[in-house]
Amino acid sequence: MTASRTPTTAEELRGAGLRVTAARVALIETVRDGDHLDVEAIASGVRDRVGHISLQAVYEALNALTAVGLVRRIEPAGSPARFEGRVGDNHHHVVCRSCGVVADVDCAVGEVPCLTASDAHGFLIDEAEVIYWGLCPDCSTASSS
Repeated sequence: MTASRTPTTAEELRGAGLRVTAARVALIETVRDGDHLDVEAIASGVRDRVGHISLQAVYEALNALTAVGLVRRIEPAGSPARFEGRVGDNHHHVVCRSCGVVADVDCAVGEVPCLTASDAHGFLIDEAEVIYWGLCPDCSTASSS
């Protein structure tokens, strides 16, 4: 019996039909090491790993990686797009109204989609996206003192 191993980032890129570049590997690693990062934070992390990369190149790589499902893009209302490495599991998010911190919330039921629309209007629904809003522990403590 052979133990299964986790594919490398390069293998994931090849498996998705994308060319393996140092910038793409650094970008995926930055997103996975971060916590719902915006484009500026991702660009900074990639630059720390591989040197100069243009913001345009970061946007293009994020679009390619999102399209093949290696990175997930979330867009909380009133916030810049955020990116995360947790993909393939229909989880949701909670966002602080005060500081903007984002955290993952597991799906209520665990099956895709984990919510059933009251009227699907003929659509074949394969995903439900929920964003819960409130105050994080730090902001709720600060507002009560």
